[in-house]
Amino acid sequence: MAATLVSKNQSFQGKQYVYKHASPTTQCGMTFGVYIPDHEPDEKLPTLFYLSGLTCTHANFMEKSGFQQYASKHKIIVVHPDTSPRGFDIEGDSDSWDFGKGAGFYVNATVEKWAKNYRMYDYIVKELLEEVAPSVAPIDLGRVGIFGHSMGGHGALTIGLRNPGKFKSISAFAPICNPITVPWGQKALTGYLGPDQTTWQPYDASEILKTYQGPRREILVDQGASDNFLEQLKPETLKPTEHAGVVLRIQPEFDHSYYFIASFMGDHFEHHARILKA
Repeated sequence: MAATLVSKNQSFQGKQYVYKHASPTTQCGMTFGVYIPDHEPDEKLPTLFYLSGLTCTHANFMEKSGFQQYASKHKIIVVHPDTSPRGFDIEGDSDSWDFGKGAGFYVNATVEKWAKNYRMYDYIVKELLEEVAPSVAPIDLGRVGIFGHSMGGHGALTIGLRNPGKFKSISAFAPICNPITVPWGQKALTGYLGPDQTTWQPYDASEILKTYQGPRREILVDQGASDNFLEQLKPETLKPTEHAGVVLRIQPEFDHSYYFIASFMGDHFEHHARILKA
């Protein structure tokens, strides 16, 4: 399960790496990026996992968000994986931009056609977090957070809430909050999990929040008021509960793009740093 270095670039007070490795979870080669701030020998650092949205690879966040300056400032490692398995062809996996390649939706598929490879939930939560990323970065596994955008915001919310022992902080940019009720989610969840909607609920953040009983979480969500995809995102369905606070900020004039993400990246690092370094 050794990772092979693809590239290394100095960025602020740290280095941006890209690695490839053979994944037994997705049964194909996977690529991920990791930013590692300068640190003392043997020093373990808090870490964020960033999950990207539809059509993205590991590279979009790395090249467009400007996150490295904040990761350097706060001395936080950032791991950013691909959005789906690649390197093989399944009939129909490239027919549309919102299903298949680039659109793994961070679920473990159960429909036979997809179940062998499309296991992005386990890939993130088990393989990448527990085995692969710690082999290349000095990750403090007791101080890990998760965030993401759009489909990746959905992934960050669902993974973070379902695994509170592994992820201490959560935030999202324009997440798909209630996928069981919108076309993007219905298409993906039907395709990967089948028509039984009871199997969809563990992948719906608005549903998970209703029954969440884990440690108290304060979730930061930023949403652009001029986002063309608001009908797919439904941020209003994220209701605070006794065990999970939700700070939903509607940002005037901002859309769904990386211009929006970059504008509030610093706030999200402040949010995570406050929690992970407490």
